[in-house]
Parts: sequence; C-alpha cells; structure tokens
Amino acid sequence: MSDPLDVLETLYTAVVADVLDSLGHRNQTLDPNIRAMTPTRQVAGRVFTAKAEAVAAIPAEPYKLEMAAIDSMTTDDVLVVDAGHNRQSAFWGELLSTACAAKGVRGAVMSTCTRDLWALEKMEFPVFAIGRTPADSKGRIDVTSIGEPITIDGVAISPGDYLLGDPDGVVIIPAQALDETLSLAQEKVNGENTVRDDLANGMPVTKAFAKHGIL
Repeated sequence: MSDPLDVLETLYTAVVADVLDSLGHRNQTLDPNIRAMTPTRQVAGRVFTAKAEAVAAIPAEPYKLEMAAIDSMTTDDVLVVDAGHNRQSAFWGELLSTACAAKGVRGAVMSTCTRDLWALEKMEFPVFAIGRTPADSKGRIDVTSIGEPITIDGVAISPGDYLLGDPDGVVIIPAQALDETLSLAQEKVNGENTVRDDLANGMPVTKAFAKHGIL
C-alpha cells in the first residue's frame, strides 16, 4: 500500500474538504486568515499540536515548551499551534524553521503571526499563519501545552491527525478517517478530470453534472 503522505501530497484541499463533508466531517477547514506566508504554499503531514496563550510578562523559562515541541517532533510532522488568532507578536521565524527542516518536519501552521519573511522566502519550509510582525513572542505569547488536543476555529485537532494546506487554505483529516478520505479523494480527482475534459470539449454544465454528479 502507498504511503498515505505520498497520496495526500497529490491531492488538493478542496477535494479533501468535499470528501470529508460527504463522510459527515463538515467542520474540518481552518479560518481563511490562516494562509501561506511563504513561497512554498503546500504542506501535507501528520499533526503535532501546541497551544499558546498571551502572557503579560516574560516567563521564568521563555520558549521552554516551544523548544520542547520542536525537539519532540519527528519526520513528517507538521506543527499546528492554537494561539487564539493572537496578532501581538511573531511566534515563528527563520531559526525555528531551520531546526524543523533539519529533522524532517514538514511545516508549521498557526493561528498567530510569523516573522523573518526575508529568510523564510528563501527556504522550502512552508509556514501558514495569520500575519507577520517583527515583534518577538517573548513576554507576549507562550506555549502552555504540547501534544494535547486543541481546537482552532471550531475544528477539533488531535495529535496524529493529518493536515493538508495549499493556496486555498488548510484542512484537517481525523486520523480515523484518513484511509477512506484518501481513497474517496483519489476517486473524486479522477472524476473531476473527466468532467474537466467534457467541459473543455463544450459540454453544457448541466449535462456534465447530470452525467458525473460532480461540479
């Protein structure tokens, strides 16, 4: 059987979101504000979670759990951070991306900001965030837990779930639904290719939909 990530990398978020809808998982896409901040705009991998919260002072051990998360991640992980859409500072940057890329981590997705775009734009490490700012996270936002279930934009996310991000956004695939989602998504892609050919050859949209049930 093919590696699930090899299959996931061939798909796109719209078709995966459609399949998840059909399976009853209708709330799996993150807020549109979470988007690629890097030239590499596709990410696929296994979820590693972290939660970050606003702080009013510099912690006794700043970055402690953030560093622990990076050290704990393994090849094919994607760091997913619930930070409550905090725009006060940059949680992420060049050095953390470099550390992750060196160990085979596939990317970072966060409901907060990043920085060092001048450097990230030269890397092939995808970072999805809600914005950019030069302000450091120290004393502004700090990780409070890692490897625990989180919720971003109403989407329940657990460690070991899977994620696909592209220019349309980010979709979370529950681990227990992965195999069925991938199988059905491949079928839908093949169907869409056939519809596309018919439409390109001049078939009316209503006829194409009646024939294939895909639009």
